[in-house]
Formats: sequence, structure tokens, C-alpha cells
Amino acid sequence: MKSSQTFLPDDDATTAFGATLAAQLRPGDVVSLAGDLGAGKTALARAVIRALADDPDLEVPSPTFAIIQPYETGRGPVLHADLYRLADAAEADELGLLDDPEAIVLVEWAERAPQVLDAVTLQVDLDIPPGGAGRHARVTRPGA
Repeated sequence: MKSSQTFLPDDDATTAFGATLAAQLRPGDVVSLAGDLGAGKTALARAVIRALADDPDLEVPSPTFAIIQPYETGRGPVLHADLYRLADAAEADELGLLDDPEAIVLVEWAERAPQVLDAVTLQVDLDIPPGGAGRHARVTRPGA
């Protein structure tokens, strides 16, 4: 398992990190964005999606209530999901997150659905350091 860690001091650093991450993604990648509430999962997903769409002003709402938000980008379909509100892991199957082998899938709270977690090709763990300034991002490629 290959892993790297980066400190993101502010929103601009998160946006740049998201663009770098987006450049590494390929069709079929399933990315788990993990971390406590407020750790920056949605902010990072927003940066990745905007980079994939090559549109820094693209509206990227949080999928907290919709659970899944689809996007068409120049790099193909992108799905952004937030599984926090799932009542049961089986509900994840009904979402069709893993149905399109060409889609790049960004998943917040993937651990709420083991079948989704098993499909993850890139794990991004975010945490806020003591003092609350910035965030640490650790990227791991399972099996690498």
C-alpha cells in the first residue's frame, strides 16, 4: 500500500491539491474521501470535480441530502456521493455508484457501505491538526 501525506494550509492549497488529484484519476476510479465532519471532504471533492470539468466556477453542491450528484466532464462521467445519511449499507446498491465502469466516483463516508469501500481505488483521509488551522491529506492507493 503506497501512501503520501500533504499539509493543506488554506482553501487555495485544497483547490490546488484537488487539481493535482484530478489529474491522476482515471475512468473507473472510486475515491473514498474520509474524515470527521468539517474535515474538508466536500471542499476537496468540489476542487476535484471543477478540475475534471475544467470549470473553476462550476456549481458543485454538497450531496448530503441528494446523496448523489452526477456530472458530465471532458474526462467522462463523475459521480459525487455522500453516504452519511444511508440508513442501511444495502441502500448504496440502489444508488448505482458502481454501475458505470467509465465513471470516476468520489464518495464521502464510503465506510457506511462496505461494498463501496471494497471498490475503492484511492483513499484520501483528511484531518484537522491540533489548533484547527488547515488540514492534513493522506492519499493511499490500496494494493499499490
